Amino acid sequence: MEGYFKRVQVETASRFWINNVTRKEAALAIDAGAVGCTQNPSYVWKMLTSDDDREFAEAKLARILATTDNDNTALEILQRELVGNIAALFRPMYEASGGEYGYVSIQGDPFDESRDTILRLARENRKMGPNIMIKIPVTEGGLEAVGECIREGMPVNATEVMSLRQAMDLCDIYDEATKGMAHPPKVYLSHIAGIFDEYLAGAVVAGKIAISSDHMYQAGKIIAKKIRSYMDNRSTGVGFINGGARGLHHFTEWVGANISTTINWKGTAEDLLRLDPPVVSRFDAPVPDAVVDSLVSQVPDFARAYWPKGLEPHEYEEFGPVVLFCSSFRKAWKSSLARIAEIRKA
Repeated sequence: MEGYFKRVQVETASRFWINNVTRKEAALAIDAGAVGCTQNPSYVWKMLTSDDDREFAEAKLARILATTDNDNTALEILQRELVGNIAALFRPMYEASGGEYGYVSIQGDPFDESRDTILRLARENRKMGPNIMIKIPVTEGGLEAVGECIREGMPVNATEVMSLRQAMDLCDIYDEATKGMAHPPKVYLSHIAGIFDEYLAGAVVAGKIAISSDHMYQAGKIIAKKIRSYMDNRSTGVGFINGGARGLHHFTEWVGANISTTINWKGTAEDLLRLDPPVVSRFDAPVPDAVVDSLVSQVPDFARAYWPKGLEPHEYEEFGPVVLFCSSFRKAWKSSLARIAEIRKA
């Protein structure tokens, strides 16, 4: 019998993507049924501390350090080459599917997400292969870069989406950028439900909000359902990725939807393969109005994410769940820079 993820893809419209993988994890994920991969700014730090790939990554870094005296440039190049290696593993899938599957996304320097820097890195990163997908945060500046990348024919993963308004703005940008295109590039929206749920849980504790844990359990999924419904009604060409999983339910509760869920290999994908749960379509199960009303009335940041005018574009970058998500990327990027400085000195 086929494994869990392959059964999900046969029986439903849901797809399995893998997140932030080493070379070994990538091979295992592809064998298990992964059809895409997301890598993020913490990827280099993972590779530099990986038992399997540390020596491989440091050997690449040693060569790169001989070509530049700028540590941040060295980190950008190292990230590009490491992600390029993973893209090479997915490229046969990309070619066999005619560009439908097999993308590997890359997101650059989390401390400089200006339009110009995003475009500079995007153009360089695309040289690593046709299945390299440019991962760009849906912030005010990021949306400008998304439009330009699409116009230049680059596939895009528009990430850090935590609200309906961000999804609406992205669909607007997509429509404007693809106008007149016979074959627009593949574009996905990444709604980071797991991080959204993690942030709200912390906000509820900090604010001493008395609300049912059963209601909180459904918060990220409710926003995802609202975004998916909006996208369906609009008949957009943008695809949907669910990310930031903080538990197995961030995959299983999305099964049945036309959504690709990206999860880590350790602690999530390998656990689901081991448990081999039944494939049950849960995403479209109705949510009682009382649950939505409870969240909207008691959790302010849920309401900001839920309502179409809950946020304005200039607020995206400083929205609590986005800040939480970016903080881990920035910590890992700084750690990578510190390690590069150590190796250069040595």
